[in-house]
Amino acid sequence: MNYNNRKFRPVQNTENAETSNETIFHYEQQGAILTCTYSGGQIIKGQLIGQVDAYGNIDMRYHQINKKGKFMTGICTSRPEIMANGKVRLHENWQWTSGDLSKGHSILEEI
Repeated sequence: MNYNNRKFRPVQNTENAETSNETIFHYEQQGAILTCTYSGGQIIKGQLIGQVDAYGNIDMRYHQINKKGKFMTGICTSRPEIMANGKVRLHENWQWTSGDLSKGHSILEEI
């Protein structure tokens, strides 16, 4: 699976998340290395870096600055699902490594 030049938006999230359906993620991939920039909604600017395995699973770290001016960091694992329309849906399990250290779940869909 290659995520290069794909864009995603959250369609489902737990309450402790800062991203919303207004947040757009733009993925780039070279080999197994994935990078992404994102913004929108409560996020002024965010970036992530990760590694993609042979099945398209992503192990990533992220950091972002929200509209309150607070710097937030976290870790995330993401599992892909190919939808009927051929686009990718990502099932994510994440945890803040700053703030309250809480965990959450998100679903992102390719746009």
